[in-house]
Amino acid sequence: MTQTNGFTDEKKEQERPKRTPAEWLTFGAASFILALVVSLVGYIWLNENHQPPVLSVSNKTIREADGQFYVPFEVVNTGGETAESVQVMAQLQINGEVEETGDIQIDFLSSGEKEQGAFIFRRDPGQGQLTIRVTSYKLP
Repeated sequence: MTQTNGFTDEKKEQERPKRTPAEWLTFGAASFILALVVSLVGYIWLNENHQPPVLSVSNKTIREADGQFYVPFEVVNTGGETAESVQVMAQLQINGEVEETGDIQIDFLSSGEKEQGAFIFRRDPGQGQLTIRVTSYKLP
């Protein structure tokens, strides 16, 4: 037998307590949970939709209040990636001339998310051609 710091290998083996069934059960449960989390993260990463943002905007019923016309709209991201700094622009043309414009920036629009807002005009959008569209975004 070899000597190490006054203890033999046999004594070290005898002094080390054996693992109890509760310790083995806890170790097994923790290992299972860790393997499950790693597997789920890998699955999500492999099956993630790596498509760019697809942004669409729709306007709703125009309402008038205090001599101003409110044009509510909704922007939806149906793509796979998140979009930041989404720029939405509205333009009102009457008799072929641009009478009023407006723009709004939405900070963050993740996949499947919707945001709502409203443009405010002094002139009645029903008297001309109103265009609302997404003009730009950036990737995070």
